Amino acid sequence: MTTIAACQPEDHDDGAVALVPFARSHLEGALKLSQEVSWPYRFEDWDVALQLGQGFVLERAGAVIGTAAWWAYGESHASVGMIIVASAAQGRGYGARLMDALLTSAYPRSILLNATAQGIPLYRRRGFVPVGDIHQHQGVPGEAYTAVPSRLVRSMTASDFEVVARLDREATGLERRQLLNRLFDSGDGYVLQRDGIPRGYAISRLFGRGHVIGPVGAENPADARALIETALAVLGRRFVRIDTSSTSELGEWLDGIGLQQVSEVTTMILGKQPAATGPARTFALASQSFG
Repeated sequence: MTTIAACQPEDHDDGAVALVPFARSHLEGALKLSQEVSWPYRFEDWDVALQLGQGFVLERAGAVIGTAAWWAYGESHASVGMIIVASAAQGRGYGARLMDALLTSAYPRSILLNATAQGIPLYRRRGFVPVGDIHQHQGVPGEAYTAVPSRLVRSMTASDFEVVARLDREATGLERRQLLNRLFDSGDGYVLQRDGIPRGYAISRLFGRGHVIGPVGAENPADARALIETALAVLGRRFVRIDTSSTSELGEWLDGIGLQQVSEVTTMILGKQPAATGPARTFALASQSFG
């Protein structure tokens, strides 16, 4: 595993900007900051992220000028995200300061993140390496959807949680029970079942400008599409976002139904990649921060 013990947060508080733990009292400031940089988070999205994880903010005169958070997936891995620095404060090393604080806090876990092109140099300097690309698709579906037969995809129930948690662990190599439980409680879940055995899952929930469909775990693109189509049939003509790997084989189909690719980020890791065992694999993320 790449060592990050040397990546201690720099003690260069200039007397005006303080690095402090992310608390619920910072949520309104975090929301304003994300609105400033045109990230479509709602207050509820920030609230859920903080409840599931932890992080740091940079404060100047009581105002939030920077945020960063991380989420533990067992003792071996974590994801980091929601790293924002106010436009007027950029270029002063604040992003590096936040990132080093996260790495120290999450140590010795291996760290996953999804980086914009602007952020890649910062992460490379800290030992992160690229392992893939994520395409963000969004929009209002341009055609009507009919859910696939109930014998294939059905609504998720509370009794499905353990098997869905197992499928997710096999697909991602991560222990994400807390995350899945929260998403299941706040959204609509679906299970793809074949020969009486659950083979895939999807969760659809309110997020950002509309709904996000993810995570989606399945054994192949056809099953992933069946799960997504079921979620779309319930949502109708509402704004939908799906973050999928460039290798998922879903991109052309998503573009064709009106969910256009609008951006691309690079998945990077510091340390060891999670040991996904399959046969299910991830076809859509819960979010670019959660993974």
